[in-house]
Amino acid sequence: MSGLVNYISCGMLWLGLAVKAPDLIRHPHDPYLRAICAVLGLSGLCFLLGAPPTVGAVNEISGVPNLAAPMTYAAITAYSAASQVLVVCWRGGPRVHRISRRWIIAYAFVVLGIAVTFALGDAPVERRTDLDTYYARTPYIAQMIVLYLVGHLTASFVTSVSALRWARQVHGWLRAGLITLGMGTLCGSGYSLAKLCAVVARWFGRDWTVLDTNVSLAAAGLGAFATSAGVLMPLAGPALTRWLTAWRTYSRLAPLERELDDVLTRRSLRLARPRWASPTTRLMWRQTSIHNALSHLDAYFDRVLYDRTHDAELRATGSPELAEATAWAAVVAAAVREERDSDLPPADTGDRPPGEMPGPATLVLIAAALTGSPLVTAARLSSRAATRGSA
Repeated sequence: MSGLVNYISCGMLWLGLAVKAPDLIRHPHDPYLRAICAVLGLSGLCFLLGAPPTVGAVNEISGVPNLAAPMTYAAITAYSAASQVLVVCWRGGPRVHRISRRWIIAYAFVVLGIAVTFALGDAPVERRTDLDTYYARTPYIAQMIVLYLVGHLTASFVTSVSALRWARQVHGWLRAGLITLGMGTLCGSGYSLAKLCAVVARWFGRDWTVLDTNVSLAAAGLGAFATSAGVLMPLAGPALTRWLTAWRTYSRLAPLERELDDVLTRRSLRLARPRWASPTTRLMWRQTSIHNALSHLDAYFDRVLYDRTHDAELRATGSPELAEATAWAAVVAAAVREERDSDLPPADTGDRPPGEMPGPATLVLIAAALTGSPLVTAARLSSRAATRGSA
């Protein structure tokens, strides 16, 4: 199981990178997309390099004991810089490029410091999981450890504060993404805090290695996933909303399609049902079928029934929209019955309900009225002849 969590975390993060990579290829100069891909790619790289099997492989191939450590620390530092740049690009403004450049330069010096201190230090004993506490009192190696931990903690804190403060000024998926990003980076700061506590404890002769090996890894994993989710929310959220809205509308139109099923089947008005299609495509298919049936039934619509039902529903509810939908539902139900059973000729054009065919929002209300309105139930039992006679 050693390293399995790291590899799973890396795979999930790089899966998110694979989703965004095509957008970056199409828009290679978009700083926002570059920052997103950098955050996802570097966070996955941190988990990959930090896995004990990877650590052993890097050290063995290079022939340098613990070379994997500065490489992992450099990746963590680059990830910290990318997180800062992402928030800066996300927020925008006239100083985006200048502020981003400052963060990149600052953390480039941190990476340089990691390389220099590792080269000056001496770490001959390979430590795959507890290098930070094992070498906490070794000259230069200790400075390298503190340097990368303080850099990561600073970036996590600043990113969290910036994201949560900005979240109070926006709404919707952007706000949800910022809150998740802020909480993720705050949780991720537990990685560096746990390790710093373990290092300081070692300075005073105490052994808190469990913070270095277990607690920090758990905080890093949870923080990375939350951060990645926060990054992707504003991008995937609107599409998810459209998906759910289309699916809900598709389901709510089912009663209307069932009412028109006989007409659609006998007159071959229904298009072929799409298979393995998105909710948006399915919704378009259902709406098209409904409009085909309504266009066929146009000659059978009864203006007298429409006006009578409209007035009755308006008196009962006081809602013009509901009155219109209920009147249309009654007319459709009666027209379906007459088209199927009656030998009477269609009504004249002047006898039809006014206006154009109902729009998408009205169709949903019509579908609801077909299942819940007693006026529509009465219309199903009536005929045009009875309606004209009562008029």
